[in-house]
Amino acid sequence: MKTKLKMIYWKGDKFWVGKLLEYPEIMTQGETLEELEENMKEAYTLMTLEDVPQKHKIKEIAFTL
Repeated sequence: MKTKLKMIYWKGDKFWVGKLLEYPEIMTQGETLEELEENMKEAYTLMTLEDVPQKHKIKEIAFTL
């Protein structure tokens, strides 16, 4: 299945940085635009949990920051 999303990106001090307009919580970086795009695809896949099986469990965890 193909998904098309819009990525906003800019050149930082050392890396290209980007985030998805549809999922602004997904943000990554790369040394080149090509690397940024590949990293964004990987981040999207991981963050949208496409690899989670139908039978899964959810547990709430607490963080102290």
